[in-house]
Parts: sequence; C-alpha cells; structure tokens
Amino acid sequence: MKGLTGKRIVLAGAASGIGAATAERLAGEGARVIVGDINIEGAKATVERISKAGGEAKAVLFDMAEAASIQALIDSAVSSFGGIDGLANVAADLSPQTMGGDADVLNMSVAIWERVFRVNVIGFALSCQAAIREFTRQGKGGAIVNVASEAANAGEDTRPAYAASKAAVTALTRHIALRFGPEGVRCNSVAPGIVLSETAIEQMPADFKQKWLMMTTVRRFGRPDDLASTISFLLSDDSSYIHGQVWHANGGSHFHG
Repeated sequence: MKGLTGKRIVLAGAASGIGAATAERLAGEGARVIVGDINIEGAKATVERISKAGGEAKAVLFDMAEAASIQALIDSAVSSFGGIDGLANVAADLSPQTMGGDADVLNMSVAIWERVFRVNVIGFALSCQAAIREFTRQGKGGAIVNVASEAANAGEDTRPAYAASKAAVTALTRHIALRFGPEGVRCNSVAPGIVLSETAIEQMPADFKQKWLMMTTVRRFGRPDDLASTISFLLSDDSSYIHGQVWHANGGSHFHG
C-alpha cells in the first residue's frame, strides 16, 4: 500500500483480534506502530510477533475509559517516534459482565449504558481529540479509522447499548470528517460483521455455526485479517480520497445503499 512505510500509527486496542491483526499488517507494510491495550501482556505479545517479523512497534498500557491514559497513549507516539500520522480506534468493552448485562430496554442497566458509552464513544472522541491536536501541532494532517459495527444497523433483541454506541461512532466519524477535513484530517469508519478467530470458529457448535454462516452471502465467517487489510488501506495514502465514509466489511450479511 502507498504511504505506509515509516508512518507512525497508534492502535487503540491491539492485544488480540482485529486490533492485533491490524498492528501486524501495518508493521508488515512498513509502519511504526504503538500497540495500546488494557491487556498489556497481550499487547507485548503482539509487539513480539511484529519484532520477530522485522517490524517496529511498542506496547503501551492504556485504558479507553480514562482520559489521562488516552492522552498518554497518543503522547507515547510522540516520545517514541517523534509524532503521529494515523490512529485506529478498535478498543471496546466486550467483557462478559458488560456485554452480558446489556439487556433490552425494559431490563436495561443505566450503569451498563454509561460504561459502554464511556469506552465506545467518549473514549473514541477523546483519542480522536488528542490525535487531531497532535496532527495540528505537526501541521500536516493525518488519518483516523474508527471501528463501528453492523450491530448499529441490524437491529437486535439485546445489546442495545452496544449497538447505540456504535451508531454514535459513525456520527463521530462524520463530524470529524466534516469539521477537520479542510485541515488535512481524514476520518472513516469500518463496520465489521461476524468476525471470529479460527479458535472460536472451531469451538462453535455445528448448528450454531450453520445458522450464522447462512447470514452471510460469502458463506464464511470474517477473520481479523479481513478487517486488518481494510483498516490499513484506509490509513494508507492509497485511500487519500476516501473521507467520512463507513465501510461495511460483513461478508454480504447486510447490504447498504
């Protein structure tokens, strides 16, 4: 991909899954990567794989629910690499206690909604804010990719807080694109469909697997690498005219006009 070699990119949430795959893909394209996550051991494992492959990366402990921690994550790119050229917001609170408590609106927990929006929306906004301030200081713009979800479009009988937070991510993305595009800041979102690790796919019961496979028209589950390539492209110079968009990487499980 054009323009990734030497770029300094922060991954907010890259200890595993989509974030880790994206960090490895970016490093493979020649970018220097900050691997941020609340799971520091997972972040270090991602960095170790990148280093063994000849890439350059640094693991940073951070919490998307804490403003000071988010600022420190962006600052780490400045102290380690001299600046920042791109940001990918991948982190979300997918813990069993949060996702399991995200019930329908008749049984909703205000605490769960506050937690979900604190991480998935306010955290994203704060990391974008910190990155944009650094882009402005550097005077040359930059690229941001926010990970949304098809949950914002599909309609589900549970997880309304999660779905609503991901719809908010789309609104945030378009705000940034409109407001800061003239200053050289590109901002896009990626909305994954069903994305599972190979281990999760292997452990899934056959009948459950068949049900979910039939929801896609490509008849396979998404893999973290599928999203890694999409996010990396949107951070690269090859996508310099793509701005304010939501890319739906869902295997044809939903179609959008």
